[in-house]
Amino acid sequence: MWLDIGAVSELAEAVPFSAEVDGVPVVVVRCGKELFAVEDRCTHDGESFAGAEVESCQLICPRHGSRFDLRTGDPLTPPAYEPVRTYAVREHDGRILVEQPS
Repeated sequence: MWLDIGAVSELAEAVPFSAEVDGVPVVVVRCGKELFAVEDRCTHDGESFAGAEVESCQLICPRHGSRFDLRTGDPLTPPAYEPVRTYAVREHDGRILVEQPS
């Protein structure tokens, strides 16, 4: 099941967009023509990615600088060693749709 979390017009290139999917906070990021969605929780300290920057489709934690690959959720730099959960996301009729986790 796909959940509508907002208008595509609200997404800016490489700027995290915060939303909630089935009670779980997520961030959606546009990198070029692709959309990526990950859980809004750094696996290093459990805090939100609020204020995070995006560079080369990598989400950069604003507190300790850990980088996560938005395509896979994998951590790319310490101090994070665990991946963030990723979600399927797509654009449809001007809306952002994220697949509800099973």
